[in-house]
Amino acid sequence: MPTTALNPSPALAESLAAAARVVGEVLSGANLSASLEAIHPRALRAAAQDLSFNTLRCFGLIDAALDRLLERPLMDRAVRALLLAALAELLNRPQSAHTVVHQAVEAAGLVGQPRAKGLVNAVLRNFLRQGAQLREEIEKTDTGRFRHPQWWIDRVRIAYPARWEEVLYAANAHPPMTLRVNVRRASVKGYLEKLAHAELNARALGGAAVLLERPCRIDVLPGFAEGEVSVQDKGAQVAAPLLGAKPGMRVLDACAAPGGKAAHLLELAECELLAIDISRERAVRIGENLTRLGLNGTVHVGDAARPQTFWDGQPFDRILADVPCSASGVVRRHPDILWLRRETDIAGFAASQARMLEALWPLLIPGGTLLYATCSVFPEENGLQVKSFLGRHPEAVAMTLAGLEDGQILPGSDTDGFYYALLQKNRS
Repeated sequence: MPTTALNPSPALAESLAAAARVVGEVLSGANLSASLEAIHPRALRAAAQDLSFNTLRCFGLIDAALDRLLERPLMDRAVRALLLAALAELLNRPQSAHTVVHQAVEAAGLVGQPRAKGLVNAVLRNFLRQGAQLREEIEKTDTGRFRHPQWWIDRVRIAYPARWEEVLYAANAHPPMTLRVNVRRASVKGYLEKLAHAELNARALGGAAVLLERPCRIDVLPGFAEGEVSVQDKGAQVAAPLLGAKPGMRVLDACAAPGGKAAHLLELAECELLAIDISRERAVRIGENLTRLGLNGTVHVGDAARPQTFWDGQPFDRILADVPCSASGVVRRHPDILWLRRETDIAGFAASQARMLEALWPLLIPGGTLLYATCSVFPEENGLQVKSFLGRHPEAVAMTLAGLEDGQILPGSDTDGFYYALLQKNRS
């Protein structure tokens, strides 16, 4: 968006200070999105988002570099976060090193630590002198090279011995911006023409998916407000066609917020859809998305692991179990996950997913199908979870998914990471 007198770009010092507050909160356990939402005005929030995302993507490298640059441990959270953000910016914009250092020193005052200006200046200038050597040394380690926690690297290496490096590198890339054309209101070909007219380069990915060459704000997308298109990753768009709901079927979308998959189901078939989410606030978002797209579905606040909170006793023909997970397949969109998640969390997610599957399975009619879905790359939440479920339920059959090896979609240039398993309940 062009800069105007009413919407000036914030100075780098102000942006670094805002990013330092966000990064400091995240490293103390806060959610990245929630921390960013607290920043105003919008221009400052956008700048802080760019800086904090870059900081967290570089964290495995810059955290090690900072420890080597400091003479003693730095206990001040605000100053440490500021130095991390500035180091990431120096990596990202080496041609602007002088400006970055100067503005980072000014930012020390903005985060309430003016006495730290000398330290900030010394550390960053020392990095400019030693940065190349430090980076070479640190990138000889797994965490420095791949910028992931070691336990995460080890799990991915074991799970995907032929592609583990590709998976890790993809998680540090900038995510693609993919759209889903609402086929009830527009065609893919027609919408691509609208994008071209708006000077937004894009290409079709198959189905209703369209990939933008460059991300943009949703308010510049033609027809967005009118419900012609939604933002949804290509991998997420696999769910609705796989479930195969038909007109008139009773369909449950469990854990449906923010409503992308629920909307896609309704765009493909006039089914009787119930979308639930345990959060009232998130359930409101589902309704808002359906309204924008001109779709009719029922939204309830309910716990997918406790059907008594939403079920009327009538079975469903189709169930989408898009279960809570580690989100390890979408970390490039949520880089805080890499450093907030703990290895012990995986077992906790797997246990919750098993409870949810057990609760939802009785709600399915004989002959019906349940689509189990995660945005994870960890087998404990995916193939191993489904294998365990099938072992407990001889009446369940895993359907073959054409083009999806073991149901796993690994993150790549045009998709995030997802897992799908289509389970059919035998009639006998």
